[in-house]
Amino acid sequence: MKKNGNKAAVVIDGSHVSFNDIIAIARYGVPVQISKSGKFIKMMGKTQKMLMESMRKGVPVYGVTTGYGKSCGKRMPLDIALKNGVNILRFHGCGTGEPIGIEETRAAMLCRIICLARGYSGVSVALLQQLADFLNHGITPIVPCEGSVGASGDLTPMSYIGACLMGERDVIYQDKIMSAAKALKLAGLKPYRYLPKEPLAIVNGTTTMTGIAVIAVESAWRILSAAIYATALSIHALKGNARHYHPVIAQAKPFPGQAFVAARIIHLLKTKVSARHLEDDSLDTLQDPYSLRCAPQVAGVLYDGLDWIKKWVEIEANSSNDNPIFDPATGEVMMGGNFYGGHIAFAMDGLKAALASIADMCDRQIMLLVSPNLNRGLPGDLVRNTDKKTGLHHGFKAMSISSSALTAEALKATMPAASFSRSTESHNQDKVSMGTIAARDAERICTLTERVVAIHLLAAAQACDIRDNITARPLLAEIMEKIRLVSAPVLEDRAMDEDIENICMAIKYSDFFGIKQ
Repeated sequence: MKKNGNKAAVVIDGSHVSFNDIIAIARYGVPVQISKSGKFIKMMGKTQKMLMESMRKGVPVYGVTTGYGKSCGKRMPLDIALKNGVNILRFHGCGTGEPIGIEETRAAMLCRIICLARGYSGVSVALLQQLADFLNHGITPIVPCEGSVGASGDLTPMSYIGACLMGERDVIYQDKIMSAAKALKLAGLKPYRYLPKEPLAIVNGTTTMTGIAVIAVESAWRILSAAIYATALSIHALKGNARHYHPVIAQAKPFPGQAFVAARIIHLLKTKVSARHLEDDSLDTLQDPYSLRCAPQVAGVLYDGLDWIKKWVEIEANSSNDNPIFDPATGEVMMGGNFYGGHIAFAMDGLKAALASIADMCDRQIMLLVSPNLNRGLPGDLVRNTDKKTGLHHGFKAMSISSSALTAEALKATMPAASFSRSTESHNQDKVSMGTIAARDAERICTLTERVVAIHLLAAAQACDIRDNITARPLLAEIMEKIRLVSAPVLEDRAMDEDIENICMAIKYSDFFGIKQ
């Protein structure tokens, strides 16, 4: 990353782009700068010349001088091939479903720039610049979420991005839906005129699934951190046993994630008085229920999973994953399968299970908090107003029901998408990754789990308010103050949907709950 005036800009020059830089561009609008260095321009031009030379010599180049997929046996003369490329952007315009999110689409566009900038694809710097201009001007193609099997690339979703670059289909610009042609005009840009192979290079790859995966991984880190805070608040509210998180326990079972979560909980539970004054000392509370006691073992799985999942996503984002590619050393046309999204599929299927387990853990802690048989002296449903003149109140009763529903939906969505490979496209694509579906599932489970954790934080905060001794644990008192900035205590029954949304926004975008990656 380098400075561009008063703003930071991420320079694309064929070298590695970090996960955090991808997030900075996709989520926070940090500008993209395509390198103007002679070395980069020369590298990009080298395989572009190889492509044109192969076409002039009559060397079959898949998707450029041939048909696509099973139709690759058909050949086109040079004059037809030079004009035929954009057709792939049109006949793949059959996506269905709601649009992919703006952040996910921006991440996908950036991942395509990174892929093509590696210099294997035979495309021009001008194509990269058009994608960068879209990102820098905030023009986001509307990309339907359904229609990709995640092998031969994200053909259908990426066709919408490719079409928008040349002024077709619709985009979001200046917070409005409009035609791509209108947005280009308003932004002072021109519709892109594709060179040979460039339309295929836009669509053929793992870009959409990777863009979605990037945002899902970032969200999962934040959800994990918020869940640790919610658990610490719950331990305090339920007068839980802090010794369940003693470092020797993690030393005896040395998973890094378990040790990290236990250490964070112990840190947050630091107290100005003896912990024994804050813990239940009845005989049957020698061991807390599993959702509390085993929190490091549950949440540690997500921590350790994210360690490798993030690496895999970053590798995929920095790969040349289109087809065909060119050997820069020899000019040989290489036709292979880098468009296959198996690694993303496996990573996202794993993320789904680990995230849903967090939702389940938090939902069980909510049940401990609201149940008078389990919450060690707190009022049932965390009701604070017992004034008979104002009628009967139900506190967090419905919130616990909502949490249970969200958790059930998250758990239901954990079925591995990769297990449902099916043959398509006349048995040419006879083994496919389903990586885009896996990534979309992971994104959905992120949303559901985030909402469960939000309810958990609200319930735990309510319980801590009722205990009225949070000042004994200064770090928890600090997080209580932050929660109360966006959600007031529940003194009598009221709608809580806005409170849930406010906490979700705090998890997603604020530093309320800290984050360590």
